[in-house]
Amino acid sequence: MAESRRQYSKEFKTEAVELLLKKGKPATEIAGDLGIRVELLYRWKQEYQNRNRIAFSGSGNMSDLAQAELKAAMKRARDAEEERDILKKALAIFRKPVGGPALDGGAQ
Repeated sequence: MAESRRQYSKEFKTEAVELLLKKGKPATEIAGDLGIRVELLYRWKQEYQNRNRIAFSGSGNMSDLAQAELKAAMKRARDAEEERDILKKALAIFRKPVGGPALDGGAQ
């Protein structure tokens, strides 16, 4: 039977990488102490160094910047929908004939 994948918290990953970067211990020893594979520790280290502040934001957790961008995009979409609805209503009002002859092609 296949094992389910373990998920580690952002704090655990960050502390593991900081141990690797700050201590003089080999990565294999740190990985062994933490009960993880050394390849995983190296992957975390690479992500930490490449993305520092926003590293380990997986599992659906968005960074603060991504959340702010999403919120702004959703507001623009709501504003655009509201503007579209107003224009639809205005178009319906201005299409109605006002009193004069019908504009049906002049059938008599």
